[in-house]
Amino acid sequence: MGLEEIIPSIALILILFLVLPNFIKSNLKRKVFLKNLGIWGVITIVLVILVYFVS
Repeated sequence: MGLEEIIPSIALILILFLVLPNFIKSNLKRKVFLKNLGIWGVITIVLVILVYFVS
């Protein structure tokens, strides 16, 4: 694993740490939280599939 993979991974983890607290704060109700988490899960899966087929 070279620096080309490590630096973007660290950047994504740091962005997650910045976004996650506000995401949880804005989704205090369990139903809303699970709905939003599901939407983001679907978006992530679609992006991973697109990247897999493109490259």
